[in-house]
Amino acid sequence: MHVSRMTGRTLIGLCAVVVPLTVLPVEALAINRYTSTSMTCSGVTAALNRDGAAILRYTSKSGALLYDRYVKNRNFCQPDETTQRAYIPSSDLPACPVYRCKQIEFLDYR
Repeated sequence: MHVSRMTGRTLIGLCAVVVPLTVLPVEALAINRYTSTSMTCSGVTAALNRDGAAILRYTSKSGALLYDRYVKNRNFCQPDETTQRAYIPSSDLPACPVYRCKQIEFLDYR
Protein backbone atom coordinates (compact mmCIF):
# COMPACT_ATOMS: atom_id res chain seq x y z
CA MET A 1 0.00 0.00 0.00
CA HIS A 2 2.87 2.35 0.67
CA VAL A 3 4.11 1.84 -2.90
CA SER A 4 0.74 2.82 -4.44
CA ARG A 5 0.68 6.05 -2.39
CA MET A 6 4.17 6.90 -3.57
CA THR A 7 3.18 6.10 -7.14
CA GLY A 8 0.11 8.34 -6.87
CA ARG A 9 2.18 11.22 -5.53
CA THR A 10 4.78 10.69 -8.20
CA LEU A 11 2.07 10.66 -10.87
CA ILE A 12 0.57 13.90 -9.56
CA GLY A 13 4.02 15.50 -9.48
CA LEU A 14 4.74 14.29 -13.00
CA CYS A 15 1.43 15.69 -14.26
CA ALA A 16 2.25 19.04 -12.67
CA VAL A 17 5.39 19.16 -14.82
CA VAL A 18 4.10 17.61 -18.07
CA VAL A 19 0.72 19.36 -18.39
CA PRO A 20 2.14 22.92 -18.51
CA LEU A 21 4.67 21.78 -21.12
CA THR A 22 1.90 20.50 -23.37
CA VAL A 23 0.13 23.87 -23.20
CA LEU A 24 3.16 25.90 -24.31
CA PRO A 25 3.03 25.10 -28.05
CA VAL A 26 -0.63 26.16 -28.26
CA GLU A 27 0.15 29.49 -26.61
CA ALA A 28 3.12 29.98 -28.91
CA LEU A 29 0.80 29.72 -31.92
CA ALA A 30 -1.55 32.42 -30.65
CA ILE A 31 -1.66 35.54 -32.80
CA ASN A 32 -3.12 38.91 -31.88
CA ARG A 33 -6.02 40.28 -33.88
CA TYR A 34 -6.72 43.96 -34.36
CA THR A 35 -9.21 46.11 -36.23
CA SER A 36 -6.96 48.43 -38.22
CA THR A 37 -9.59 51.16 -38.58
CA SER A 38 -9.75 51.56 -34.80
CA MET A 39 -6.00 52.26 -34.69
CA THR A 40 -3.80 54.99 -36.14
CA CYS A 41 -1.26 53.96 -38.75
CA SER A 42 1.53 54.44 -36.21
CA GLY A 43 -0.46 52.23 -33.81
CA VAL A 44 -0.69 49.50 -36.45
CA THR A 45 3.06 49.77 -37.06
CA ALA A 46 3.76 49.69 -33.31
CA ALA A 47 1.60 46.56 -32.88
CA LEU A 48 3.43 44.76 -35.69
CA ASN A 49 6.81 45.84 -34.31
CA ARG A 50 5.81 44.57 -30.85
CA ASP A 51 4.03 41.34 -31.89
CA GLY A 52 6.01 40.46 -35.01
CA ALA A 53 2.83 39.32 -36.76
CA ALA A 54 -0.89 39.99 -36.35
CA ILE A 55 -4.23 39.48 -38.03
CA LEU A 56 -5.49 42.91 -39.12
CA ARG A 57 -9.13 43.22 -40.15
CA TYR A 58 -11.23 46.04 -41.55
CA THR A 59 -14.47 46.58 -43.41
CA SER A 60 -14.20 47.25 -47.14
CA LYS A 61 -16.09 50.06 -48.88
CA SER A 62 -18.66 47.47 -49.99
CA GLY A 63 -19.19 46.34 -46.39
CA ALA A 64 -17.29 43.04 -46.54
CA LEU A 65 -15.06 42.11 -43.61
CA LEU A 66 -11.50 41.72 -44.91
CA TYR A 67 -8.51 40.40 -43.00
CA ASP A 68 -5.03 39.01 -43.52
CA ARG A 69 -1.89 38.19 -41.59
CA TYR A 70 0.60 41.06 -41.62
CA VAL A 71 4.19 40.93 -40.39
CA LYS A 72 6.98 43.14 -39.06
CA ASN A 73 9.54 41.68 -41.50
CA ARG A 74 10.53 38.53 -43.40
CA ASN A 75 11.63 36.79 -40.19
CA PHE A 76 7.94 36.17 -39.49
CA CYS A 77 7.32 34.45 -42.84
CA GLN A 78 7.91 30.85 -43.85
CA PRO A 79 11.32 30.01 -45.38
CA ASP A 80 9.81 29.89 -48.89
CA GLU A 81 8.12 33.29 -48.48
CA THR A 82 9.20 36.90 -48.70
CA THR A 83 7.46 40.13 -47.73
CA GLN A 84 5.21 42.12 -50.02
CA ARG A 85 4.12 45.70 -49.38
CA ALA A 86 0.40 46.08 -48.74
CA TYR A 87 -1.84 48.97 -47.73
CA ILE A 88 -4.72 48.80 -45.29
CA PRO A 89 -7.00 51.52 -43.90
CA SER A 90 -6.34 52.89 -40.42
CA SER A 91 -8.24 55.50 -38.42
CA ASP A 92 -6.05 58.32 -39.75
CA LEU A 93 -4.95 57.10 -43.21
CA PRO A 94 -6.81 55.41 -46.06
CA ALA A 95 -3.63 53.48 -47.01
CA CYS A 96 -1.34 52.55 -44.12
CA PRO A 97 1.76 50.70 -45.41
CA VAL A 98 2.33 47.21 -43.95
CA TYR A 99 3.93 43.91 -45.03
CA ARG A 100 2.42 40.50 -45.61
CA CYS A 101 4.08 37.22 -46.50
CA LYS A 102 4.05 36.10 -50.12
CA GLN A 103 5.22 32.86 -51.69
CA ILE A 104 8.54 33.26 -53.51
CA GLU A 105 8.07 32.58 -57.20
CA PHE A 106 11.04 30.89 -58.80
CA LEU A 107 11.54 31.19 -62.55
CA ASP A 108 11.96 27.95 -64.45
CA TYR A 109 14.37 28.39 -67.39
CA ARG A 110 14.17 24.84 -68.70
